[in-house]
Amino acid sequence: MSTVQPHAESPGDPVLDWTRGAPSVLRMLLGTQLRRLREEAGVTPDQAGYEIRASRSKISRLERGRVSFKTRDVNDLLTLYGVTDPQVRAGMLSLANHANATGWWSKYSDILPDWFEGYLGLEAAASRIRSFDLQFVHGLFQTQGYARAVTVLGHEAAPEEEIERRVSLRMARQDLLTSNDPPKVWSVIDEAALRRPVGSRTVMRGQLNRLCEVAELPGVTIQVVPFHCGGHAAASGSFTILRFAEHDLPDVVYIEQLTSALYLEKREDVDHYMEVMDHLSTQALTPDDTAAFLADVVRDI
Repeated sequence: MSTVQPHAESPGDPVLDWTRGAPSVLRMLLGTQLRRLREEAGVTPDQAGYEIRASRSKISRLERGRVSFKTRDVNDLLTLYGVTDPQVRAGMLSLANHANATGWWSKYSDILPDWFEGYLGLEAAASRIRSFDLQFVHGLFQTQGYARAVTVLGHEAAPEEEIERRVSLRMARQDLLTSNDPPKVWSVIDEAALRRPVGSRTVMRGQLNRLCEVAELPGVTIQVVPFHCGGHAAASGSFTILRFAEHDLPDVVYIEQLTSALYLEKREDVDHYMEVMDHLSTQALTPDDTAAFLADVVRDI
């Protein structure tokens, strides 16, 4: 997984929109700005680590937004990098405080794996979300009944209370779609995800009708890749591409696995997945044809 890429704008600009900035994304943003300040000052990672009584690897983790920030460390690094403007320093320290906050999902920490907690932070702060789903409907669109059926498949031995908490977490994610500043969501779904029975027939009908409803939301686009299109470049699995309004942050490709997840940030990786996504969108039915297709599938159940 790559580090984030620098941007031409001023690294110390304290005027940032944090209204939807999840802590994990804010850490990435602050880390990127600190790295650029260090490079512009000609300071090595070893020198920076020595300044804050830490190792080179600690500086690497800070600059990649993988750990929380201590106010004292940020202060010391800004001094080392020659940042003297009071407004700039205040903005950076304020960003550090926001980055150390906890997300809404912290109350689910008992059931939330670390690798998925990172995704929730990215999803909450993304300005655009593009997804391809091969087996199940995307979590942002699932009904409670469908989400419960999917959850049971992956946690058959879990007690009912845990199942309900996992479903509750998935439902809470969906508040993003009707928030004050929702992201643009463009979802491409393989027909297999619509034809494969998950739960009862009633659950499947409800889920398909829900897809028709969310497709009417401003900023939501849904397309289906029907079987008659044949094979496609994404037949190996589902993935999500997240884009952020902050220019300092790169696009991220998220690929979920059974017990972990991949977060791809290298430009060549992201470009490849974006090319596949664009091709899928071309192959898929138009949004209008998708609505008619979903109605046909509902009648077939």
